[in-house]
Amino acid sequence: MKLSKFKIDIPQDLIAQHPTPERDESRMMVLHRDSGKIEHKMFKDIVDYFDEGDVMIMNDTKVFPARLFGNKEKTGARIEVFLLRELNQESRLWDVLVDPARKIRIGNKLYFGEDDLLVAEVIDNTTSRGRTLRFLFDGPYEDFKSLIYQLGETPLPEYIMRDVAPEDEERYQTIYAKNEGAVAPSSGGLHFSRNLMKRLELVGVDFSFLTIHTSLGSFRPVEVEDLTKHKMDSEECFISAETAQLVNRAKDARKKVCAVGTSVMKSLESSVSTDGYLKPFEGWSNKFIFPPHEFSVANSMITNFHSSQSTLLMMVAAFGDYDFVRHAYDEAIKEKYRFFVYGDAMLII
Repeated sequence: MKLSKFKIDIPQDLIAQHPTPERDESRMMVLHRDSGKIEHKMFKDIVDYFDEGDVMIMNDTKVFPARLFGNKEKTGARIEVFLLRELNQESRLWDVLVDPARKIRIGNKLYFGEDDLLVAEVIDNTTSRGRTLRFLFDGPYEDFKSLIYQLGETPLPEYIMRDVAPEDEERYQTIYAKNEGAVAPSSGGLHFSRNLMKRLELVGVDFSFLTIHTSLGSFRPVEVEDLTKHKMDSEECFISAETAQLVNRAKDARKKVCAVGTSVMKSLESSVSTDGYLKPFEGWSNKFIFPPHEFSVANSMITNFHSSQSTLLMMVAAFGDYDFVRHAYDEAIKEKYRFFVYGDAMLII
């Protein structure tokens, strides 16, 4: 598989700039892998596709306000800092992206908030855009995190061409988000409302949770034509024994095991035994899934419509069949589905 095979021209006006008024009222394209049939539904119709004993596996990661705006010492130049990953809680060390990167050097101090509430020092240049910052904060860790929440804003992606709105704090997060650490939500899970989850429970669907902290690495452009040469960034992942047992029981009973989002699918495929069962896992995953790939755990998937040549699109094409998924994307553009994180959903069964 080559990178060029995943090029899709997505019209700008189909890139969703706002979430739908209600979470479960986005549209949903249903792909039937056995027959090649495509259906056009609303997301709340998903109840019709699942039965008692089926399992939906969800990522309960929680997005934190990872985007900070500060000023450089002496010059006062405005600097945007995107918090990627906490490296050391005690030392207040973080991996970050800075913009504009060319203005930042090791030893520079950055000031955030009125009266310079928070100060950070650049201690390392890790990549062309990446840096390591040490926040110079002596108080309790809870006070430090409280400041991050006070000064940071919801890290909407750059293709959303508007300022952060009050609704984003809630809507750029799944309703079951619990474990903080992601810079982007599991977009497939954004469509679930409390009412819809209750309806699925009444049908007899079981919900199971894992945690994988989505990083910007999932969205990093692929810059090599030969996909085997692309290296994924690692993401921290936790799968409990309880989740593994629930999933494996459904698998034995030949029930639907549905991965809600590409991050969940990546996690499942990162911790599989030789006989195809899910194992508990605690660690880091840099698994890159593209066609052809034999999936071991999930037999259905909920996802959004992803960007051209992205690793997310490649994974979906591996699961749904490359030609079928390409056809579905052409159909989505023709039918004016909404794309990306605040966009519409796809169910592959």
